Amino acid sequence: MFDVIFIGLSLGSILLLVALGLAITYGAMGVINMAHGEMVMVGAYTTVMGGLWLHIGFLASLPLAFVITGLLGWAIERIVVRRLYGRLLDTLLATWGVAILLQQAVRLEFGLSFFGIHIRGLGPGLQNVKVPAWMTGVVSIGGDQVNIYRLFIILVTAALTFVTWLLMFRSDIGIQVRAITRNPRMAAACGIDVQRINALTFAYGSGLAGVAGVMMSGFKTVFPDMGSAMVVDGFMVVVVGGVGSLLGSVLSAGLLGQVNGGVAAVTNDILARAVVFGLVILIIIIKPTGLFSFKGR
Repeated sequence: MFDVIFIGLSLGSILLLVALGLAITYGAMGVINMAHGEMVMVGAYTTVMGGLWLHIGFLASLPLAFVITGLLGWAIERIVVRRLYGRLLDTLLATWGVAILLQQAVRLEFGLSFFGIHIRGLGPGLQNVKVPAWMTGVVSIGGDQVNIYRLFIILVTAALTFVTWLLMFRSDIGIQVRAITRNPRMAAACGIDVQRINALTFAYGSGLAGVAGVMMSGFKTVFPDMGSAMVVDGFMVVVVGGVGSLLGSVLSAGLLGQVNGGVAAVTNDILARAVVFGLVILIIIIKPTGLFSFKGR
C-alpha cells in the first residue's frame, strides 16, 4: 500500500511541476499556452544535450534547463503572446503553432538534416538519460523500500512549490502578479508594469516546465512529441484545482497522481488514465470553477 501511495506522490509531483507554470500564466495572463508541454520537452533535451556536449551531470541540468526554458518562454511571450492578450482563441492557436515549430525543430535538427548535417542528441529517434548511480537504488523509510529517484522528484517539487509560494505571497512581484490576476487594467492604472510582470511570469512558468522535463528524462525516453500529453495533464490539474489557486494545483496534482498510481497498480496505465479523465469530467460537472477557485467579487 505504501508503495502505491509513494508512486502516486511521484506522479503527482511531475504533474504539479507542469501545472504550476500553467496555473500562474493562465491565472495571471488569461493565456492558454499550448506550447507549455514543449517546454517540458526542451528541458528533457537540455539534459540529453548537456550530457553529450557539455559533459555535465544530471543535477547540473536542473538549473540549466530552468534558465534555457525560462529564456525561451520569455521570447515566446515577447514575440507572440504579447500581441494577443484578450484573444483567448488566438493565443491558443498561436501557441499551438509554436509547439509544432519546436517539435519539428528538434525532429529536423533545426533544419540542418536537410543539408546532411546531424546533431548528436537531436532528431526523431529516442534518447535516454542516465541518472547518477546513487539515485538508482532504494532507501528504507519506516520499514518500506522507497525508490531514491522518485523520492528525489518529490523533494525537488516540494522545494520549487515552496519557492513559488514565497514568490507569489511573500514578494513584491507576487503582489503585482495577483493584482494583475484580479484586474489587469486597474493594476496598470496603479503603476504596475503589466507587460514586464507578464513576461517574467511566463518565463518562470516555462522554467518550471523545463525542470519537470529534466525529472521526466530520468525515467522516460526523450523524444520530440513527449510534451504533447503533458500540457493536457497540466491543464487537468489547473482546472480541477481552480484557475489561479496555488493550493488547488498542489492538492489536485496529489489527487490525480494518487488515482493514476492506484488504478495503474491494480490494472494498467491505459485504464488508469481513462479513470483520471473520467474523474476530471465529473469534478468539472459538479464544480465547474474547480475545487479551490478564487472567490469573485
